[in-house]
Amino acid sequence: MTPATHTTLFPQVPETADAVLDGLDPEQRAVATALGGPVCVLAGAGTGKTRAITHRIAYGVRSGVLQPASVLAVTFTNRAAGEMRGRLRELGAAGVQARTFHSAALRQLQYFWPKAVGGELPRLLERKAPFVSEAAARCRVRLDRTELRDTTSEIEWAKVTQTVPEEYPAAVARSSREAPRDPAEIAKVYGVYEQLKRERGVIDFEDVLLLTVGVLQDRNDIAETVRRQYQHFVVDEYQDVSPLQQRLLELWLGERDSLCVVGDASQTIYSFTGATPDHLLDFRTRHPGATVVRLVRDYRSTPQVVRLANGLLAQARGRAADHRLELVSQRENGPEPVYAEFADEPAEAEGVARRVRDLIASGVPAGRIAVLYRINAQSEGYEQALADVGVPYQLRGAERFFERPEVREAQVLLRGAARAADGTDPRLAAAEDLAGQVRAVFSTRGWTPEPPAGSGAVRDRWESLAALVRLAEDFARSRPGATLADLVTELQERTEAQHAPTVEGVTLASLHAAKGLEWDAVFLVGLTEGMLPITYAKTDEQIEEERRLLYVGVTRARRHLTLSWALSRAPGGRPSRRPSRFLSGLRPGSTAPRPGAPEPAGPMGHVSYGSGAYRPGGRPAEDGPAPRARRRPARCRVCGRTLTDAGEIKLLRCEDCPSELDEGLHERLLDWRAEQAGRLGQPAFCVFTDKTLLAIAEAVPGTEAELSVISGVGRRKLGEFGADVLALCAGREPGSREGPEISPEK
Repeated sequence: MTPATHTTLFPQVPETADAVLDGLDPEQRAVATALGGPVCVLAGAGTGKTRAITHRIAYGVRSGVLQPASVLAVTFTNRAAGEMRGRLRELGAAGVQARTFHSAALRQLQYFWPKAVGGELPRLLERKAPFVSEAAARCRVRLDRTELRDTTSEIEWAKVTQTVPEEYPAAVARSSREAPRDPAEIAKVYGVYEQLKRERGVIDFEDVLLLTVGVLQDRNDIAETVRRQYQHFVVDEYQDVSPLQQRLLELWLGERDSLCVVGDASQTIYSFTGATPDHLLDFRTRHPGATVVRLVRDYRSTPQVVRLANGLLAQARGRAADHRLELVSQRENGPEPVYAEFADEPAEAEGVARRVRDLIASGVPAGRIAVLYRINAQSEGYEQALADVGVPYQLRGAERFFERPEVREAQVLLRGAARAADGTDPRLAAAEDLAGQVRAVFSTRGWTPEPPAGSGAVRDRWESLAALVRLAEDFARSRPGATLADLVTELQERTEAQHAPTVEGVTLASLHAAKGLEWDAVFLVGLTEGMLPITYAKTDEQIEEERRLLYVGVTRARRHLTLSWALSRAPGGRPSRRPSRFLSGLRPGSTAPRPGAPEPAGPMGHVSYGSGAYRPGGRPAEDGPAPRARRRPARCRVCGRTLTDAGEIKLLRCEDCPSELDEGLHERLLDWRAEQAGRLGQPAFCVFTDKTLLAIAEAVPGTEAELSVISGVGRRKLGEFGADVLALCAGREPGSREGPEISPEK
């Protein structure tokens, strides 16, 4: 059977309805042909659920059973909705609405508001935090930055669970939810926040759903109009539906049952937003005659990765665990998952970066590699480590592809070139094909066939244009004779559908942001007690959600999977951390925990990494990596206090201690760094970060040994830039060890 992943950007549109079913496995085909009545698809990770439901919609449309305009497919992210629209277009089912719950509700609210309420819909509030902050001030409640974020999240949770301010304290108690502050205080802030919005005539994101529900409940004529428009519903990621979204879905449906839901209770990881798998697990109770199909053939991951994923869930408890799906890999064997232990977090980041570099050198494209962590604050160390070894990366959760400035500019250039494609432009006339024309157009903005060195903004821009060039090449292959105007039309349709091409570069993302994505190689980092499960996960339900979060991370990997952790936070720190309890019984040398048994203390025993293995403190196994020498604690060179903050470690002093900065040297280092960045075509931080330059200007090292101990000056940078930096520190011109001294004025 054909794997679930597309291998080309432009597959041929199936000629007939029956051709839509070609390549589907028996279970996927059962989904695609179940066009009547309620349908529940229980789909494990990597089993091709999006493929199954898009083929179901396309088969229904192509066979005449479904009218495109009468189908509403709902999912949870704009990216997923865009991907679904793109796949439906490729299958010949353009015209089907694929939207998020909020997007579909907002569209309906904007249309019906004048009739239901009168006037224009209030302005949508883009950011809640300023309003929540003002509400707290009115209540004489002081919130620091973290408390403001957490209180804002609590208000969002209350609204999607349809909890009004006065009922919030009781709702928190019922749900065993740990409020960030006194629930009575949060309820008060919540109430004033709602009052502020009314005073200023704005609504927030959750109000869009609440108001749409209110309109459909109060105005049966409007509800009937919506039901005449949409007669068939498909809901993806149904395990993530909140009570408010479920109520909206019920109002859309009315008394009908033309509904197909798709989900996996083992991938419920958004309960903090109000999501619950109960709607999925209770579907057959609400719809006794529902067709139920289970997708368990995993086309994404190797048997080794799938075995680990299944083993992880085998230790799970609770209702979602009782309904877990046992995946069966359909791929060839691959390497065993790698477990790696490091002395400290910087060592972990450096080790992962080196392994990423080696994978790229072995032929794995950078765009097919991801580093996944529990919280976004962990990304900085990996950004720096990857930049240090010259590996490009992209942060997941950044702006969408088609909203990037260079992509918008590229589309303007292509539209202009398409209008002027009359043979008068010598660059276009000299191009052999469509892709050549695109390269010629981009060359006017600095495009080169080879990427610039390093990472950062310059490399990001190049990667965006490279993605458009690859798309043009694939478009030309699939549609011989296509013109620039045809490509411009294709790009416009992809922009509207948010159907973006692939950008090369290692992905850095949180585990939550990685949901729904996949890579050839995945690095799961920071897997320690207190991080996964996170410290504030206290109840059994919260702990099990943390386990599911790791399961989501594991199942993102197609072939290579590395799981790592550090025994201390900072270099030289006490190695008191323990690997995540979720790895017990799975990593070599560990045993599965007994129900109710306390967590084992101390560091783990056996670690494998790459082709070698070693025991902490012992000799490395043959051909294995040598254990990293333990670093001494970093201490403030002013007051002597042990340092734990990454920024303070770089400076080798407390932030509050007096600075001994040589301001003249600092200015010279900044100028030199700018020259180096320009020469290399990299952002300045890829040479040295601001904190590292500040530390150099304070320490004024005189030898390579003194320079090498400054955090951020690794072996590679010492070799590449060390002589220049030491020359500047000695008051000489960079470029030679012996030269004229630099005057203080310079």
